[in-house]
Amino acid sequence: ADKNDAGTPSYQVRGSFLLDKDEPIYGVGQVMDGKFNRRNSMHHMQNENMFTYSPYFMSPVKGYAVYWDNYSISEFMDTPQELAFQSLGHCADYYFMYGGNADGIIAQVRDLTGHSPMLPLWAYGFFQSKERYHTQEESLNVLKKYRELQIPIDCMIQDWRYWPEYQKTDSAWNSHSFDPERFPNPKKWADEIHKLNAKLMIVAWPGFGTHTEQRKELDTKGMIINFDTWPPQSGARPYDVYNPEARDIYWKYLNDGIFKLGMDAWWMDSTEPDHLEIQDKDFDTKTYLGSFRRVHNAFPLMSNKGVYEHQRATTSDKRVFLLTRSSFLGQQRYASHSWSGDVVSTWEVMRKQLAAGLNYSLCGIPYWNTDLGGFFAWKYNNDVNNIAYHELHVRWYQWGAFQPIMRSHNSSPVAVEIYQFGDKGDWAYDALEKYTHLRYRLLPYLYSTTWEVTNKAGSIIRPLVMDFPKDKKVLDMDTEYMFGRSFLVRPVTDSLYTWQDKKQNGYQKNMRKIEKTDVYLPEGSNWFDFWTGAKLAGGQTIQREVPIDIMPVYIRAGSIIPWGPAVQYATEKSWDDLEIRVYPGANATFILYEDENDNYNYEKGVYSTITFRWDDSNRTLHISDREGRYPGMLEKRKFKVVLVNHRSGEGDKPLKGGKMVNYTGTAIEVKL
Repeated sequence: ADKNDAGTPSYQVRGSFLLDKDEPIYGVGQVMDGKFNRRNSMHHMQNENMFTYSPYFMSPVKGYAVYWDNYSISEFMDTPQELAFQSLGHCADYYFMYGGNADGIIAQVRDLTGHSPMLPLWAYGFFQSKERYHTQEESLNVLKKYRELQIPIDCMIQDWRYWPEYQKTDSAWNSHSFDPERFPNPKKWADEIHKLNAKLMIVAWPGFGTHTEQRKELDTKGMIINFDTWPPQSGARPYDVYNPEARDIYWKYLNDGIFKLGMDAWWMDSTEPDHLEIQDKDFDTKTYLGSFRRVHNAFPLMSNKGVYEHQRATTSDKRVFLLTRSSFLGQQRYASHSWSGDVVSTWEVMRKQLAAGLNYSLCGIPYWNTDLGGFFAWKYNNDVNNIAYHELHVRWYQWGAFQPIMRSHNSSPVAVEIYQFGDKGDWAYDALEKYTHLRYRLLPYLYSTTWEVTNKAGSIIRPLVMDFPKDKKVLDMDTEYMFGRSFLVRPVTDSLYTWQDKKQNGYQKNMRKIEKTDVYLPEGSNWFDFWTGAKLAGGQTIQREVPIDIMPVYIRAGSIIPWGPAVQYATEKSWDDLEIRVYPGANATFILYEDENDNYNYEKGVYSTITFRWDDSNRTLHISDREGRYPGMLEKRKFKVVLVNHRSGEGDKPLKGGKMVNYTGTAIEVKL
């Protein structure tokens, strides 16, 4: 052995691979360098805020992937001579997966590392958050304001420091308890939020302050990892997530102090974890599975595992939903949804999120999002009234309507509730309202897509290389992607309608002078402009007009989209009058999935599917027999079937024309 790992004889293990010269590869994790193709790059693979690594790469054009099975802090390097992984370990261990194409590879990754359970339907609605709501009344009043304004919302998020603050020190950090002055009745708070038809997500950290009961118990059992974590110089330390008994203790307090009060979901923050004033000896610290150096990058995997498995063991009536800041390959099996970390609010950073999210999805982990508007608004003087920030927030928010989870969040003192952006009639407010309603109309499409994620190892965020690998123009393209199999999304990542002076004050340009952005329509398909119904040929770059309320969205010819009802929350109305939109030009299939929305009975087959199949040559939509059943299922319903074209109307509103059909679960055909 050539390495002394905190007293354990170990090796520096290395694996190298020879790739074709022009072969593009993807994966590696979430990297904020603005690059999509990972060729000719080097990475020190040590998870931290905004950078989460997995020793894995995919070659979708050639149809294979490699997972270097090692949890230690590692090196990834791709040079003209070789692609190599280098890690600490006892042996070199890796998996080679051949799937033929990107979808086949991801199916292999899920078979190897775990499949993704269903999230509850409400999780695909809108989340409102900020750092932080100081009292339960403040949080509740925000929700009431949304309901009063009739802006759809499904979840309020409670960020840090709801616990007792002990003379403003952090000795009670993450105590899994509530400050009795600011949160005098958390059970009533959760109940009131539920009465307003919303859910409550609450943050939980892996580190504990010096005066918490968890810290005292974990300390006595040697289950604390001894280095400085957030908050700085507070004495807080992370717990040993690798130890099953420590995970039991963590859940005991989390369940008794918070979950039993009616909380609906967890925000697992700092799951790298935060590591302050790093010293090399910190990595010598022993964990249940060896030195911290050896297992460092698996910390988020184990942290999420503990909460997921314990909640599953506690109840099957409430699906687990974990929002987490860091991740590792396979984390999807724990109902884990990563966000991209504490990113700065700038156009450049927004742009870099795209490549990061696309590569993350190609690691086989389907749930990812980003703080809409960015987290730190330093470049806008931390002023939500800065008109230049309004433009950035609107564009980021529009993109958020086409992310797996749509969640608005920013750092104090900035608050990003919709009413911070003016009133109805103001361009920023109106655009935010428009895309929130659009998101809710997409719920039947999105929920059915997530069933494909669970049932068939599918992906929600689909880089264009997944669906168009023969189109060489998309191999390095990270400006756009497919949302599910039908929507082509091109976020606007440039400031077009505002500007800033040297003091970062914002000014508005002429909003009537409509600017444009480039959109590439991949070859191999024709495309419909979502907003107008106009049909365009693939294989071309167009200049699309982008007024402030329009983000370019296109529908692939040969698509079927179920269009949901106008609602204020995800489960407000049943889907008994869906508009079924058919985008002709090729054959199409879509499976509409429905279940009880928030329990695990679907794992026992308690759900239904209806298959829609479009025969383009015969202009006929075949609607199959309904398969399966679940309590509360619609026995009878109507479908309004619309053949989309440029005369159909605006895409974000119910379309003109169409045929209304009654459906009772028996197959029917609709000629259009």
